[in-house]
This record gives sequence, structure tokens and C-alpha cells, in this order.
Amino acid sequence: MFGLGEDVGIDLGTASVLVYVKGKGIVLNEPSVVAMDANTKTLLAVGEEAQRMLGRTPGNIVAIRPLRDGVISDYNSTEKMLRYFLDKICRRRIFKPRVVICVPSGVTEVEERAVIDAAQQAGAGKTFLIEEPIAAAIGAGIDISKPCGNMIVDIGGGTTDIAVISLGGIVVSESIKIAGDRFDEAIIKYIRKKHNILIGERTAEDMKIQIGCVYKGDANLFDTLEMDIRGRSLVSGLPKTITVTSDEMYEAFEETAASIIEAVKSVLESTPPELVGDISNNGILMTGGGALVRGLDRLISQETGIEARVAEDAVSCVAIGTGRTLDSIGILQESKSRRG
Repeated sequence: MFGLGEDVGIDLGTASVLVYVKGKGIVLNEPSVVAMDANTKTLLAVGEEAQRMLGRTPGNIVAIRPLRDGVISDYNSTEKMLRYFLDKICRRRIFKPRVVICVPSGVTEVEERAVIDAAQQAGAGKTFLIEEPIAAAIGAGIDISKPCGNMIVDIGGGTTDIAVISLGGIVVSESIKIAGDRFDEAIIKYIRKKHNILIGERTAEDMKIQIGCVYKGDANLFDTLEMDIRGRSLVSGLPKTITVTSDEMYEAFEETAASIIEAVKSVLESTPPELVGDISNNGILMTGGGALVRGLDRLISQETGIEARVAEDAVSCVAIGTGRTLDSIGILQESKSRRG
């Protein structure tokens, strides 16, 4: 038997890992970054400590993100990262914890097996999988068991998962590899092209959070924000500081935002008419860190004609939903989620 605290829910994201322990809530929220010695393959740092090393390591140390576009790109590093986090939260465990892990809705069976194998090699007992939109809806407090359509747009680091949920299952869904990381890449590309300055991922992410914007609409709706950034001039090769505005971020984000809107419309077009009616009444629920980009909810509302709203705890919704399913592991056993 597994005692209280032995069941663990994990939101294994491209940008960050959130861990929910039954009876305790979210106990860990750290970046999905691993630093290793390139020669000996020894683990040097994980999470926040490893993230501080990104772009700052000597030749023998490699700081990487072991997940890309929502799936495992480096199996060994993912296993080491999971083992580190499980050891950190279950130091005195006697039994291997049962673990529920989120996966994107478009994940393949091979990718599912990689997640299960990595978790079990890291020290998990029975491992269950749950699709991210389902977990996000549960975490946001939606009763997914009702015969009523709800639309979830979960924008993470590597993937955007869009799904229509009714009677506890996904009716229509689409998963695209365009999300928070793509916004960061768009910033780097834009600053390089317009200002001839090279910036790193950390700077781009800070810009996205502080001045990122995808909607103008009423000129009085959002104030124009400014941010000073420092990068390397591609002309002189020397450090240079410039001021960037949220209007420039609007230009940088235009293409990425359009791709997300297109995917949302595609799912709506494939949704049965009765459920579209439900969604019109209930609105579109947005979760994930990417949902916090200024104006994205208003842009989706404008383009679809359906009110979009950001969940109260957008970043933690998937982890909270994963944790809540720990109370219904028996149901997961019988559902599409697979067991190791």
C-alpha cells in the first residue's frame, strides 16, 4: 500500500517541471534544465541552478534542456532530471511512488513509452499518463464529466494543446509545436534583424514576460512598455544597450500568435455544432505560461468571436489537475492512460 505523500503528479514541461504530492500540493517548480560534465557524463546541476549556467558554461560543462517541443529529446538527461526531483521530494520513501505524468495530446506511442521508461528508471513505481488539456481543465476547476463542451487552450513552453472536452474525454484536439519557446525565438530573431544585436534565451524570456504583447486593439487598452536590454553588437562585436518597446514585441510576435489562432480556429471548425454552442456559452479557457502573454486572450476572443479567459493559476493548472487525478488513479487505470 502507498501511504499519504507516496503518490506524485508531474507536469513534465519543456520549460519547467512542476511536482504535486498528494496531501501537500505543489512542492516543486523548477526549470527543465540539466547541467552535465561533457567528458564524464556526471550530473552537476538540475533546475534553477542549471538554468543559471545556460550560455555561461566552459567547454567541459554542457547545460541543456532535455525536453523539446513537449517530448523527450535527450532520454538519459531526462531520466537523471526525474531521478533528482523524485529523490528531492521523496527522500525517505520506503515504496516506489505511483506517478501520474502529463503528456501533450498529440504524443505518439513511442514518445509515451519513452516518458514511462524514463520515470520508472528514475525510481517511479506504477506510472500513469494523462493528456495535458484534461489535466488543465481539472486543475482549473472544470467538471469534465458533464455532457457539456469545454475548450482548453494550454500554451506551454514547447507545445500548444487545444482540445474540446466533454463527458470526461477529448472530442477534438490539436497539438502544435508552437508555444512559449517560439515566442522567445521570435524575439531573438527580431532583435538580431532590426537592431543588429545578438541576445540570449534568458534575455528573450525576460522580454516576453515584461513587455511581450500580441494585441493592440484600443490604443488605450495597453500602455506602451519599454525595457532596456544588453546584447552583443553584430557590427562592432562589443556589448551594446538598447531600449525595446512592447510595440516592437507586437511585430515580433505577429507570426507566432497567428499560428496559435489558426490552430484554435481549426479545432473549432472540427467541433460538433452542439459542443460549439456550449463553448460559445462557456468561453475558451487558457492555461499554461504562454497564456500570460499580454493580449493573447483578447486576440483569441476577437478572432473567434468567443470570449477567451486566462485561468486563475494558469502556470500551475496542469500540475494541479495532475495532482487531483491522484485521487482517481483507479479511473486512470481503466482510461486511455497507459501503465508501465
